Amino acid sequence: MSHEMVTIGKSDVQATALGLGTNAVGGYNLFPNLKDEDGLQLVTAGLNHGIKLLDTAYVYGLGHSEELVGQAMHAFDRHSFALATKGAQDFSSGEQVINNTPDFLTAQVEASLKRLNTDYLDIYYIHFPDKQTPKAEAVGALQRLREQGKIRAIGVSNFSLEQVKEANADGYVDVVEDEFSLLHRDHEADLMPYLKDHQISFVPYFPLASGLLTGKYDQAVNFPADDIRSQISDFQEPRYSAALKAIDQVRPIAQAHDATVAQTVLAWYMQDPLVSVVIPGAKRASQVEANAQALDVTLTAAEYQTIDQAFSGFKSTTSGKSLADPD
Repeated sequence: MSHEMVTIGKSDVQATALGLGTNAVGGYNLFPNLKDEDGLQLVTAGLNHGIKLLDTAYVYGLGHSEELVGQAMHAFDRHSFALATKGAQDFSSGEQVINNTPDFLTAQVEASLKRLNTDYLDIYYIHFPDKQTPKAEAVGALQRLREQGKIRAIGVSNFSLEQVKEANADGYVDVVEDEFSLLHRDHEADLMPYLKDHQISFVPYFPLASGLLTGKYDQAVNFPADDIRSQISDFQEPRYSAALKAIDQVRPIAQAHDATVAQTVLAWYMQDPLVSVVIPGAKRASQVEANAQALDVTLTAAEYQTIDQAFSGFKSTTSGKSLADPD
């Protein structure tokens, strides 16, 4: 059932309800020991298995992810899938500054098009908000690029509800990407209903909560200090035990569908009326293939409710983000 296409916002961009996040494709600044070959295979596997949205960003490997995604996707018909990238990180001073000025965003889009070796982007996101640029002006620059045919849909990422409202002053925003998962549900209260009311799509990142929602962890876990998970609240008590307990309620549902816990959780998002496209990342082609099988899992209304209830304690979570936003 989930092979039906989803329309992104008010645009004519179409995608599957399951996409592919590519921060581990060329994101050598984010993950240790990444091989380009694995990244190329991962993107190829996604497109071969019916995934119709690739999500990348300049900051994944400072352009390297875009280059690899560009290489892999050129074996496919460019019009058969949607391509999203993001920008806002300005390194011209030698250190990272978030920049939403119209001139900077315009230059970033042009640079992304070159790295991806394509003449249009289906979605371009402002990756993070800066502190000074009026958001409607930033989006206005993207609207001009849309009129030139360089982008087809306009997105913002990591914007607060107030910033989204400001960005959407002229009704140009099609899609918002932000952290959301069964363990991070704070956006259900205000952001997601606003988006639904304004015909703006919502794309969650970290849907599997850094792997915790795959069900592969148990009570005894310890991460070295240089592992990003050692800094994430989900892996610390009492949240960690509460998460494991909720995940245990997903296991019998997964078994009933001959599916993994991860596939069952992804199926839950695809049936959530407030979620448009879910974009789990992966490090290996085999993980992409396994995630793609979630497209064939359809939960009953009762199963959907059971999972919703199991994680209801995470609705009021105030931790919000797993990782701090860059300043």
